Amino acid sequence: MARIAVGGFQHETNTFAPAKATFRDFAEGGGWPALQRGLGLVDAVSGANLPVAGALSTLKELGHQPVPLVWAAATPSAHVTEDAYERIVGMLIEDLAAQGPFDAVYLDLHGAMVAEHLDDGEGELLRRVRAVVGPKVPVVASLDLHSNTTAAMVEHSDALVAYRHYPHTDMAETGGRAAMLLHRFLEGAGPRGKAFRQASFLIPITWQCTLVEPARSIYAALDEAGAESASFTPGFPAADIADCGPAVLAYAETQEAADRAAEALLRLVEAAEPRFAGRIWSPDEAVRHAMAASPGKPVVIADTQDNPGGGGTSDTTGMLAALVRNGAEGAALGVMADPEAALAAHAAGEGAEIELVLGGRSGIPGDAPFRGRFVVERLGDGSFTGTGPMWGGARCRLGPMAALRLGGVRVVVASKKLQAADQAIFRHVGVEPAAQRLLVLKSSVHFRADFEPIAAEVLVAAAPGALPADPASLPFRKLRPGLRLKPLAAG
Repeated sequence: MARIAVGGFQHETNTFAPAKATFRDFAEGGGWPALQRGLGLVDAVSGANLPVAGALSTLKELGHQPVPLVWAAATPSAHVTEDAYERIVGMLIEDLAAQGPFDAVYLDLHGAMVAEHLDDGEGELLRRVRAVVGPKVPVVASLDLHSNTTAAMVEHSDALVAYRHYPHTDMAETGGRAAMLLHRFLEGAGPRGKAFRQASFLIPITWQCTLVEPARSIYAALDEAGAESASFTPGFPAADIADCGPAVLAYAETQEAADRAAEALLRLVEAAEPRFAGRIWSPDEAVRHAMAASPGKPVVIADTQDNPGGGGTSDTTGMLAALVRNGAEGAALGVMADPEAALAAHAAGEGAEIELVLGGRSGIPGDAPFRGRFVVERLGDGSFTGTGPMWGGARCRLGPMAALRLGGVRVVVASKKLQAADQAIFRHVGVEPAAQRLLVLKSSVHFRADFEPIAAEVLVAAAPGALPADPASLPFRKLRPGLRLKPLAAG
């Protein structure tokens, strides 16, 4: 039985977003479990679709003794503050040193963390971990599919294992795969060769979805690459760092085999470049198209540029204005993050009519608050458990919530932002998603796991927001030379 240190630090950083991630954001967690230190981590993540949960379960099944250290996550936003980074990493490193020696280390990381003082948050964290445990102790980390994977991350770890599904229905499964690979290192049978390659173009987040081509075929090819472990990380394109963008990882018995597998996967990604694109609708076009569709199942519109899962503020009003402007009926939008509006609804009570200035407080260019007289249809305390494929079992705490109605449009308002990737968010305030004619979701892809099965059609719309659907519209300054800002079209 091996003593294995277990920790994690998760953040997806949109360097162009307006608000940074503070220590309080990690301490509270928002849609994630709150910051944990020590044994409380096990109960906090038990049953959740999280990598650390899958790793803890697998390590115990394999007969090892996992020792929980520190785990923290916060909703995507701009940079992690230096204070938050140093405090959380400081706690993890302190506990790693104090509770050692360890036989191995497992870390639940994202791969796209940028701090105020560090462009490569995970690379630096892994460097500090390696400095404590030394060169012979196996260090394995799981990564988000959107990792902007770096050479430093590869150098300071023995292996990195990324999600294979977007929507991320396999987070716990990935933690389990990482734990199994760690077990192989402990048995002396782990891969000795590792290879890392970066692609030459950015992939828009919306078209990284593994339910459709070309990502679906690329991920299907990972197990046929001739490596013991292979990963493709399409990257998080809203990050102004040199290592932004797609990468492939291969771990094999020999360095030659690892290099061969990585090169083959890179060729596959590069050949798929023209297919990483799709139609983006304007708000009015999307609403009108949805209204003209035959009733039955709802038409789902992704408000992709205000996706809080990519650093969006979740309070922009472009899609709401389009719904009202076009006289939409049987429509529901969520989640609008506006704590002032939620508190006003609670103060007024269910059934009341109130004048509100809703959303639009983040200063996003082209966006503005929405003024209207709303009916307070239902109130909620914001505490509920996810039920969908991705967030099933996750305990969400969004503060006071309300379902507000203006004509034929309902708006689900919360005090904290959370990507609309689970139908439980709507049901918490009495809105049944399947009964709507039109659903607008502040999400890019994760919603597909729970909402696509009830949808007649899915459209992707671009209203003003902090996560542009086209990476080429972002004012990059630090990207590595030669990296194309979006896929080149065929022909």
